[in-house]
Amino acid sequence: MQSTGNTILITGGGSGIGRGLAEALQAQGNHVIIAGRRKALLEEVVSANPGMKSLVLDIEDRTTIRALAGRIASEHPQLNVLINNAGIMRAEDLKDQQDDLSDAEAIVTTNLLGPIRLTAALLPLLRKHEHSTIINVSSGLAFVPLAFTPTYCATKAALHSYTQSLRYQLRDTTTEVLEIIPPYVQTELMDGAEDPRAMPLKAYIAETMELLKTQPTPAEICVKNVHGLRFAAEEGRYDGTFQGLNGAMAGRFE
Repeated sequence: MQSTGNTILITGGGSGIGRGLAEALQAQGNHVIIAGRRKALLEEVVSANPGMKSLVLDIEDRTTIRALAGRIASEHPQLNVLINNAGIMRAEDLKDQQDDLSDAEAIVTTNLLGPIRLTAALLPLLRKHEHSTIINVSSGLAFVPLAFTPTYCATKAALHSYTQSLRYQLRDTTTEVLEIIPPYVQTELMDGAEDPRAMPLKAYIAETMELLKTQPTPAEICVKNVHGLRFAAEEGRYDGTFQGLNGAMAGRFE
């Protein structure tokens, strides 16, 4: 991935990792467009970062995604980087589920169908460029799940698998496919912003940006804090890591 001179769309860019990436990428000389549901929050970020643009997007709505893709093609035809970052995370008690599975369905639609739909809608535009990049933001929990957020972890595992297939299918094109795999980071997701066990957001963004500068860019962007989850199975530590993770976090969800 080129480190500068790109036009980049980041979903979920109004807060957390999305905002951190947006600001860091703009500081490197990229034109950044952030998208998300909350217009007021997007406007706050844009106001704090002159030159950044924003677009309202309901990632659960396929009609809105198609409309956004058309607007991007018209207003920002130079778009050459898509970062699928938007996601939601909710605790679920699988022992006490009702007929209404709205939480699980919203998580699947936002975290998995959203990136798939947006990628499909924008891929024709991306492929017009000499160089383009698709980056999917998954999670360390794709590799070792936090049992109290089962659907979130399942969608991130599915997104990891989808990313591998997308990379393979685009291997002979000018579009590269990367995956950012965050650890537990101090963001508003599941009220983790003040949790001392989570990696500070600024430190996470700084380390991630350094990895993105590596040439050639690694297919998976893994800061050191996520190695314990990402490579647990490969290194024969899965069972112990699963038990340790869920035991350590049980107090937050039970």
